[in-house]
Amino acid sequence: MGDKPVWEQTGSSFIQHYYQLFDNDRTQPGASYIDATCLTWEGQQFQGKAATVEKLSSLLFQKIQDSITAQDHQPRPDSCIISMVVDQFKADEDPVMGFHQMLPLKNINDAWVCTNDMFRLALHNFADLLPPLPDTIHTPPDAPNIIHK
Repeated sequence: MGDKPVWEQTGSSFIQHYYQLFDNDRTQPGASYIDATCLTWEGQQFQGKAATVEKLSSLLFQKIQDSITAQDHQPRPDSCIISMVVDQFKADEDPVMGFHQMLPLKNINDAWVCTNDMFRLALHNFADLLPPLPDTIHTPPDAPNIIHK
């Protein structure tokens, strides 16, 4: 990891630590948040550290296993880091699900904390957004016949 830029090393270390805490006890990542943290969980907004920890603690599963499939980190001009995670997790006996999470990080008193947290499951059915396909394809009468026998 020594050849990576410092923001990638820091972001990667934070993400590794965060998910390890989350997988063992959903209240533990609370130390990574600050009072001004804003969480968006599947479109629902939660403001503040207490509300964020309460939401994470209220999730219905008992056990979880994460498998980070990709993570990207970028430096921001304000000396912060923005981290984007693509992950797959297995909660209890449910099938494996994918999600995306964005965590902007800020160094406060020599500790990296999460100022915002945006989480979305990757379960959306994009086929619902496309126009329906016709049952049959009709060729206009003046179209050339391109089928050769």
